[in-house]
Amino acid sequence: MLVIPLPVLASDVAPHPVGCQGDGCHALAASALRWTQPLPGYWHAGGGGAGDSGDGSTVPASGQALVAAGGKLAVVGIGLDVTGYDLATGHRRWQVTLAAPPGAVIMSVRAWPDVVTVGLLAPDGRSRTEAVLSARDGRELRRYPAAVYGGAVAASAAATVVIGASAVTSYGNATGQVRWRRAAGGAEPWRVDGQTLYLAESPGGALGSSPVTALRVVDLGTGAERTLSSPIGSPFSGTLALATDGAVLFAAPAGVTAYSGSTGGELWSAAGAVPEGTDPAARLVYLAEAGGTLGGVDPLTGRARAVVPASAVPGDGAVYVVRGGTAFGLDAGASGAAWEYATRAGRVSWTSAGLPWPHFYADVSGLGGSAAEAGGTVVVTACPRLGATAPFCADPELVAFAL
Repeated sequence: MLVIPLPVLASDVAPHPVGCQGDGCHALAASALRWTQPLPGYWHAGGGGAGDSGDGSTVPASGQALVAAGGKLAVVGIGLDVTGYDLATGHRRWQVTLAAPPGAVIMSVRAWPDVVTVGLLAPDGRSRTEAVLSARDGRELRRYPAAVYGGAVAASAAATVVIGASAVTSYGNATGQVRWRRAAGGAEPWRVDGQTLYLAESPGGALGSSPVTALRVVDLGTGAERTLSSPIGSPFSGTLALATDGAVLFAAPAGVTAYSGSTGGELWSAAGAVPEGTDPAARLVYLAEAGGTLGGVDPLTGRARAVVPASAVPGDGAVYVVRGGTAFGLDAGASGAAWEYATRAGRVSWTSAGLPWPHFYADVSGLGGSAAEAGGTVVVTACPRLGATAPFCADPELVAFAL
């Protein structure tokens, strides 16, 4: 799943729209902003200073922040500290500091209905441990070995499934014992569709450049495994990009090709398109198409169901996430505005005041922000006020918006 956050600040809730695009757009609805919560620490707000990431992002001095929204929690991981906030109200529910060797850092955070999983990268950067925390109070339940680019792919109060260096393993959280295990290379490209894990296989191995000729399909509940071969005489086209609603999408320079997750047969293709993510509520895959249009298509047929035309994107803006047929975006530049586009109505619904700084993150793993798959909430980190020694942030915030 591609989760890219929408950055908007409490101060952006203006009584009148600024730079409103399209007929009938209006000021930001009061209900769109759910809550804000101050964050501790010393943050760098970009702009060319020491340690600047070069993209205008706001990062804590101790490293990159990771944010996850899921279940009933918004979770922030910075350094070795993990904090859980109530997703509905923003109230802090718990905070823990994970025990780890000096130099270890949090590299991933995921929020599930009953637990939170946190990936801890070892000081040498060559190994990873997955910590499982109680979503209720942050208490650490278990730790499991994981591949650097693996980690938890499914988790609940009862069990956690982890991609490790040599296997995919389901552990019982009550005892820590193995429930089932399937051999797998920890560097293999993988994607999850509900309770199904797809692992790409190629003759050259995970690090080779050979095309993908098969997918190993693992049921995350039972561990049952089968092999899904590519169409006869033809490997899967490109690299494994995403899986959703029974379709598996591969991306290549020529475009996107979708295959059946049941048979491996080709379902459809879209020349020149790039997969940008999914809208789980609307059950659509979004593709970036020629000319800047973002199209929502049925994952099994490729038929167009929704569209965000390039003309609806103000200036150099871009769409960051789509949930329930509503797209959220942000104009580029130091005075860019946040906005919402309703695909069903075909118009921009509201536009915020211009932002004084490009306060945003953009990453497929939830770096700095996350959009919950269910419940309609985006959570981001933001910097509403620069300190006296700019570009340092004086008052970093965690901000939640209704989608």
